[in-house]
Amino acid sequence: MQNFVVLCGLSVALFTCVQSAFPPPCDSEIYCSGPVLHQVQTAKVFEDDKYFVDMKLRETPDVVLSAFRNLSHGLPNTTVPPGKLQEFLTTYFEKPGMEFESWTPPDWHEKPKFLEGIADDELRNWAEKIHELWKSLGRKIRSDVKDHPELYSQIYTPHPVIVPGGRFRELYYWDSYWVINGLLLSEMTDTAYGMIQNFLYLVNRYGFVPNGGRIYYERRSQPPFLTLMVESYYQATGDKEFLRAALPALEQEYRFWMQNRSTPVTVNGTEHVLNRYHVEVGSPRPESYTDDLELAEGLPEERKEQLWMDLKTGAESGWDFTSRWYIDGDGNNNGTLKETRTSQILPVDLNALLCLNEKALALFHRTLGDGDSAALYERAAARRLGAIESVLWDAERGAWFDYNLVTHSKHFEFYPSNLAPVWAQCYSRPEMGEKAVQYLKGSGALHYPNGVPTSLRESGQQWDYPNAWPPLQHMLIDGLSKLPSDDAKQLAFDLAQRWIKTNWLAYEKYAAMFEKYDVNGDGKPGGGGEYEVQLGFGWTNGVALQLLDQYGARLTSGSGRLSSGLLLPLFNFVAVILQ
Repeated sequence: MQNFVVLCGLSVALFTCVQSAFPPPCDSEIYCSGPVLHQVQTAKVFEDDKYFVDMKLRETPDVVLSAFRNLSHGLPNTTVPPGKLQEFLTTYFEKPGMEFESWTPPDWHEKPKFLEGIADDELRNWAEKIHELWKSLGRKIRSDVKDHPELYSQIYTPHPVIVPGGRFRELYYWDSYWVINGLLLSEMTDTAYGMIQNFLYLVNRYGFVPNGGRIYYERRSQPPFLTLMVESYYQATGDKEFLRAALPALEQEYRFWMQNRSTPVTVNGTEHVLNRYHVEVGSPRPESYTDDLELAEGLPEERKEQLWMDLKTGAESGWDFTSRWYIDGDGNNNGTLKETRTSQILPVDLNALLCLNEKALALFHRTLGDGDSAALYERAAARRLGAIESVLWDAERGAWFDYNLVTHSKHFEFYPSNLAPVWAQCYSRPEMGEKAVQYLKGSGALHYPNGVPTSLRESGQQWDYPNAWPPLQHMLIDGLSKLPSDDAKQLAFDLAQRWIKTNWLAYEKYAAMFEKYDVNGDGKPGGGGEYEVQLGFGWTNGVALQLLDQYGARLTSGSGRLSSGLLLPLFNFVAVILQ
């Protein structure tokens, strides 16, 4: 409870000095636990475990459960034969996707203004195709989901959404930050507004934003980007009434993270409060049920529950999965997926993000004329900055590193997240940002032609080498571009050029955008992890559009074909373009 006492010292007006109850667990005996879930998933009826838990019921849960009990009654070990199980599924379930109705974003139009700033003909044509993809990724939830929620795993939200794509048929939390930024560039302000309203709706319902729009995600969140979504929308529209209406939910979400995802840590005799991911549900993830069961085979029951909690916690981090979260028996950052201990690590990027949230909340209050509340959040941001520097900053290496709560020491592996405070501008001295540039240059992570890898360790997990992920590229590029030195700004552009080229080459080969890419191959999609690489893809599209908007006058596909009207302003960049 120590962290709550520290928190209460901030302000009675802002924080409640009681431990908040955990959000209610998903109580579905079909989608979240129980014999139906267990038998269908362990029988491997479907290639992807997520397919089953996204199916719609044809009858009410009690009817379906009763039918299943009758089906399994008297059978040895109550195991239903495959043929009868398939017949049961056909009788009582519909395929995924039935919860949506046809919908095209009404605010989509052909020629958003940002396209005019893209000099390369090939890239501009490609940007138009990315802009077109918003229509194929749009989803509107049927009113039947609201009227009969018991028949669906889908969580009803009142406004249409842009989904990531592929197997991800619902809204996802942190993906949507880059989606919304892309929508705003595409001048689809109404669609972006609706998505933000959905997230505010979810906070009002749950006290936080779930990982995604399914009931089996109800006990875990994802990196808290809602405040930054609101900031992006406000910057685009200047709508103060929108800001005023959103602020109570933003503060409620912030309280959730401080009350349920914070922990005290003492360094050099001083206690600090920092945040972590932490999901206390000791059972397999319904959407990856057999993966989790098989991974835990042979472990004692208590250790199984701990592993399942930490796998859910890894899913909450958005980095599912990675050697970044491994802590072996000796407390070192080693091992295999079985050594995942996400809850025992204080992540640099989560704390940088919360620092940004605190600064944004302070700014929102000042904008709305509440100086007292603004001062409280400014003090919270200052405290966090001090904690980040005391606990996570390493002056010798010149970067920030995750902190291991088991060994009370830092993990010194390379991850792009080691530079997240540069992106958040959450550091106290200018030289720290420049030191971080030198750290990046010496890390070996810049040796790859198609992006910065998620780590330098090849574990077979998708959030490790050789995969590069759009949000990490954008955070790195955006952070470097904000530094004052020409060296850092040039590096930001170089990384943007690499990333746009690999995205564009993959599109040329496959006519598709992917969720991740391989840093070693021109236009090669990423791989590894629990499922095949997915097409779509929401955040990939948003990041590409943002980089094309920021650097469109200089970026090139390699074809060298530039619009004649833009050649003169580009004269000073010819050397860069021809590289």
